[in-house]
Amino acid sequence: MDERFLTPAHSGQPKWVPVCGLSRLRTEAIVCARVCGIDLIVIWNDGIAVACERACPHEQADLSLGRATGGRLFCPRHAASFDLRDGRISHGWPSRPLRLYPVRIAEGQVSIDAQAIGASAR
Repeated sequence: MDERFLTPAHSGQPKWVPVCGLSRLRTEAIVCARVCGIDLIVIWNDGIAVACERACPHEQADLSLGRATGGRLFCPRHAASFDLRDGRISHGWPSRPLRLYPVRIAEGQVSIDAQAIGASAR
C-alpha cells in the first residue's frame, strides 16, 4: 500500500476527537455527540465515562433519553438495559450488544477514538 494514502483512520492508531468537557458530562450525565457521521452518546456513570451508539440496537430508540445507573444504560422504550462494560443487553432480549467506543479524558476534555468508530461502521 502506498504510505501517502495511509490516514489515521486506516493506521490502527487512535484518533482522539474531542466531544465535550468533563464538567459538562458530569453535570448532564448523558451528552450527545456526532463523530465520523455516527450519532453517539457519552455517559457518566459511577465515575466512569463510556461512549456508545445512540440508537438502541433492539428497537432503535434514542438512548440519550434513557438513564444510566449502576453500570447499566436503560432504554427509554422498553425494560431492557445494557451493561456499560461490554454492551450486553439484559437477559431475555433478542438483540446484539450495544457498540461501545474508547474514551479518553485529558486536561478536562472528553474525547472518543474516531478510529474505532470508523472500524465499526465498515
